[in-house]
Amino acid sequence: MDCVFCQIVSGNIPSDILYQDEEVIAFRDINTEAPTHVLIIPKKHIASLNTLSAAELPVIGRMVSVASDLAKKEGIADRGYRLVFNCGEEGGQLVTHLHMHLIGGRKLSDALG
Repeated sequence: MDCVFCQIVSGNIPSDILYQDEEVIAFRDINTEAPTHVLIIPKKHIASLNTLSAAELPVIGRMVSVASDLAKKEGIADRGYRLVFNCGEEGGQLVTHLHMHLIGGRKLSDALG
């Protein structure tokens, strides 16, 4: 198992875990883009949005729900935040494990790339 996110899920790599349940885990990103930068991932290894099956679609809703709750806990919900899925190399996906970024805590650029 050489997927860094799978190793975080298994506890082999320590991380600053903010939330976890049976389906997802959320932890602080070590390569921050803003004061609040959290990664929310499914515990099951899914390579990307491109490999997500119809049966796995509910995990996306779970990830978004967790992000909303964490935005409130982090104190950024009222001011605003961004949720980002990167898909594939040109889309900026550095780890081949489906993940969503919760980014906020400052004014974010209007530019997307």
